[in-house]
Amino acid sequence: MTEPTTRCRADGNYCDRCDLLLGLEGLRVIAVERRGLGSLTVTVESPPGPVGCPGCGVLATGHGRAPVPLVDAPAMGRPVRLLWRKRRWRCAEGACEVVTFLEQDHTVALPRAKLTTRAAWWAIEQMRREHASVNGIRRQLGTSWRTVWETIKPLLQIAEADPARFDGVTVLGVDEHVWHHVSTKPISVGGRGPKELTGMVDLTRDAAGRTRARLLDLVPGRSGEAYRAWLQGRGPDFRDRVKIATLDPFRGCKNAIDDQLDDARAVLDAFHVVKLGTKVVDDVRRRVQQQLHGHRGRKGDPLYGIRNLLRAGEEHLTERQRTRLARAWAADEQHVEVEVAWHCAQQLRSCYHQAGHREGRVIAEQVLRSFFTCPIPEVARLGRRLRTWRDEFLGYFDTGGANNGGTEAMNGLIELHRRIARGFRNRDNYRLRMLLIGGGLFA
Repeated sequence: MTEPTTRCRADGNYCDRCDLLLGLEGLRVIAVERRGLGSLTVTVESPPGPVGCPGCGVLATGHGRAPVPLVDAPAMGRPVRLLWRKRRWRCAEGACEVVTFLEQDHTVALPRAKLTTRAAWWAIEQMRREHASVNGIRRQLGTSWRTVWETIKPLLQIAEADPARFDGVTVLGVDEHVWHHVSTKPISVGGRGPKELTGMVDLTRDAAGRTRARLLDLVPGRSGEAYRAWLQGRGPDFRDRVKIATLDPFRGCKNAIDDQLDDARAVLDAFHVVKLGTKVVDDVRRRVQQQLHGHRGRKGDPLYGIRNLLRAGEEHLTERQRTRLARAWAADEQHVEVEVAWHCAQQLRSCYHQAGHREGRVIAEQVLRSFFTCPIPEVARLGRRLRTWRDEFLGYFDTGGANNGGTEAMNGLIELHRRIARGFRNRDNYRLRMLLIGGGLFA
């Protein structure tokens, strides 16, 4: 055999196989070469054809070419440079204001862009799906951090300004998180402003009944006023669609919901309710420890030895762990307060672990009737607090288990990306990045 059977048979014309690999409609490959540290440079041009002047529509004549370098998406593990030999045209109409013009194709690259359109969207998907940092993306593209961010930032801003992303929200969650740990001075004097941001999350269930948490916005501050102002800014149509609003036991958010979401049912988050019960057990254990021994827990102290067991669910305890608890209860008669507090916390927790919401509501109502009469002050205090949140506490069982779990998961995703980026200096950039990874910009 004197020659390969599958060689390229372009013979000076365009190669369909190379064009297929390139994947840019309307552009044809005319050269490929390797440069630098393994990067590829692909030279492309559009095939000849008639072109009308954008000013007057008269058929234009060719006036040379202008090579425009672009950063393209990586290919086969290498950075790619696209050298687009743009055709320059001259208008034949003397009265036309347009003298010469370059060919443009927004599907390939925007005018004066440094990245191709597909490279920009590739970078966005890497950040959103693969948890990539901007620095990691620019390394794969073989360009600078600023080039990458200045290209994708306008695309994110366009998506962020689209009011349609707020459509269909019927369940709304709210929570706060800390976005920096440096100076809280105003940005104008060199600080980064408030540490806390309040995040609003779409917790609407899909057709299968599953919650697909989606970050809607991040606003400065941790207060009911910040939440109220955001709700007011969304408009009456958005507020009327919201039927359930989940929240932590924070009165500021509850006041904002009452003020702006007239038809929404406020629901207290199950995780934070159980957390309150666990905290009561810890508080009672520490108080009894101090009363008996006059110091904090130490190795060998019965109550100190079971401190972690007291935070576990009763159904998860092994026989050996149950024996350790029984031994600690019997070590001193004053330990009965800790035992009672632990059983109260387990009862509170059990209302979320019943076969149905009706059975869980029965236990929750028992908790509301009994806890506030308990002689143990910490348990009585919890009972009074739950009674002040009665409607919100019982709302979990009336709304099919609505909770703030998706909001907490979103906070975990935000923390992950804040660590990947090694922190942020610019709050606006931080907000755009988090809206992107939180699903708040694109479906």
